[in-house]
Amino acid sequence: MGSMINLLKLCVGADSVEDLLDWQRSQRSHWPEGKAIHVTRMWPKREAEVLEGGSLYWVIKGVILARQRVVDLQEVNLGDGIPRCALVLDQEVIRTEAAPRRPFQGWRYLDPKDSPRDLPKGRGKDDPLPPALAQALAELGLH
Repeated sequence: MGSMINLLKLCVGADSVEDLLDWQRSQRSHWPEGKAIHVTRMWPKREAEVLEGGSLYWVIKGVILARQRVVDLQEVNLGDGIPRCALVLDQEVIRTEAAPRRPFQGWRYLDPKDSPRDLPKGRGKDDPLPPALAQALAELGLH
């Protein structure tokens, strides 16, 4: 088994993990069974490492709060002549410890050693903290 790398992406338009879940539920009929799709412009050059068990970590309102395992990368053409990369994701959204991130364009690689830990199963069912409070606690190193 080779080395593994994660991806990091802003979840534009979402104020909470619930918003991400709601949007993905609304799109599910367009996607392969049990999968979620996110289309992006740039193809990861480290494709093999991403597919070695990597996840897409979602930054929501300036804080990493969740991830989804990347199961495939597929080329997509939306008819404008610009090839894009469809990140094929496992349908399960796994909540993570809050970790603040500054805004950036596109996606970034995220080393596993710098990736926030998953929350214990069941913790995701707790009432979520307001994003501003989650960010403040993450910046203080408290979770």
